[in-house]
Amino acid sequence: MTSHAIEEPQYQVVQNFGDIEVREYATYTVAEVVVSGNAADAGNIAFPILAGYIFGKNKGERKFAMTAPVTQAAEPVKLDMTAPVTQAAVVGGYLVQFVLPIGVTLASAPEPLDARVKLREVPPGRVAVIRFSGFWSDSNYNRHLDQLKSALQAAGLAWTGEPVYSRYNAPFTPWFLRRNEIWLHLETKR
Repeated sequence: MTSHAIEEPQYQVVQNFGDIEVREYATYTVAEVVVSGNAADAGNIAFPILAGYIFGKNKGERKFAMTAPVTQAAEPVKLDMTAPVTQAAVVGGYLVQFVLPIGVTLASAPEPLDARVKLREVPPGRVAVIRFSGFWSDSNYNRHLDQLKSALQAAGLAWTGEPVYSRYNAPFTPWFLRRNEIWLHLETKR
């Protein structure tokens, strides 16, 4: 387990190679929302929605400390079959999550007042991670994602699902001090 100034989900580093860490995460709970738009804007769109929940916009008006990271991943595009055929909606965008403090579970978390906010338990799992600093840009993100994928391929490790962009710092943090990560969930051996 690691120690950080801002609370993070519990994990153990189980492997290091080059700039890559493989972490084993324990179960944790998130508040999440799906937003439309591009990757660069998704966090800014989702932030006030999720911040509303943790700052008391929930049944019981319970407030939570801000934790890290705020994660973001592409949400696969699908057709909303509940809409009338003439109004069928394409659903996609970005899934943005706030990690809730350790000890908050689905059973103990208050119900959101905003219907867009969903609560979910993230099961334990292995995640390959590359860490970098700087602002969001497609080039910065893609360069590090390519590095991560290449390292995993060289190590013979397979991943599943969409890459997860994880941010650890407040927006006013200077770019060179920012902690950003890209996570790829590793396939489990059966």
